[in-house]
Amino acid sequence: MNLLLSFGIGFVAGLRSLTAPAVVAWAAHLGWIHLEGTPLAFMSSTWTAVVLTVLALAELVGDQLPQTPPRTGAVGLSARIVTGALTGACLAAAASAQIWLGTVLGVVGAIAGAFGGYYARTGLVRSLRVPDFVVALPEDVIAVGLALFLSSRL
Repeated sequence: MNLLLSFGIGFVAGLRSLTAPAVVAWAAHLGWIHLEGTPLAFMSSTWTAVVLTVLALAELVGDQLPQTPPRTGAVGLSARIVTGALTGACLAAAASAQIWLGTVLGVVGAIAGAFGGYYARTGLVRSLRVPDFVVALPEDVIAVGLALFLSSRL
């Protein structure tokens, strides 16, 4: 059951590539999850949490810009796959599950989140006939809330 958390945090990475690792880093730093003695212990560091938070905030702002490339493009999808793998591995390690399996589930979740989020967002913008940011802002809130929920379950 805990491995579903790896898929879920990967899904969040698919929505917002840097929100998932920022929240997981804070969860590790605050002791919500325990990564000591694993290759992922660096995620517990204050520096990691702060740097990832700054990058995540920049991403939330950058996502609102019209020239931002789609999350399903090569660069955006690659970043989501990497952060989905990292965060999925972290939650698997914290649950004392196999890290490689958490990594795979994080990647699958990231791909699902990237494409599902893209099609949901573009479909809602079209059907509601609203500017993109009207849908993007609730998506930000969902990503942060879901990441917090998933990271606090172990």
